[in-house]
Amino acid sequence: MTVDWWWVRHGPTHAARMVGQTDIAADLSDTARIGRLAKALPQGATVLSSDLRRAVATARALGLDPVPEPRLREFDYGRWEDLAFDDPAVDADLARRFWDEPGDVAPPGGESWNELSARVRTVVAEHRGPGPIVAVAHMGVILAALAHATGMPAKSALSFRIAPLSLTRLSWHGGADWSVACVNHEF
Repeated sequence: MTVDWWWVRHGPTHAARMVGQTDIAADLSDTARIGRLAKALPQGATVLSSDLRRAVATARALGLDPVPEPRLREFDYGRWEDLAFDDPAVDADLARRFWDEPGDVAPPGGESWNELSARVRTVVAEHRGPGPIVAVAHMGVILAALAHATGMPAKSALSFRIAPLSLTRLSWHGGADWSVACVNHEF
């Protein structure tokens, strides 16, 4: 049995800071783009969404009725949450290691790549169909799902761009067998 995962990144926030679990709204004014994306999604899918309002609102703008799933939230940046990447309160050396050597490195009071990946893998393992799954989530979550499906190292996964309102399709074929249909497909 194949289970198709249709990962949708939420609409843009226009925030140039670490908004991981900060609950800010998405800009959903590009209704033409949202309409094109909505038409590409499968009918009758199970719909999951991060419980943050930018993801839930995006799902609803796509005409979906999502089940909120807190484990699909973006990285928890801890004390860096809602700070600019170059804010003086952000330890530059630790931040460089967090992004360049992902794994167990975490922001103060936040979570590491490995912790984010573990919660994403748990959600994926719990949802094995039947039928397709649409998950409206965040860049880090989608990259963690991509790394899980492909077995690629975290640093390689973090090199991918996942644009707002883009689609990443991953298919699980049982066991550790996955395939990738597209990454960051924009409409």
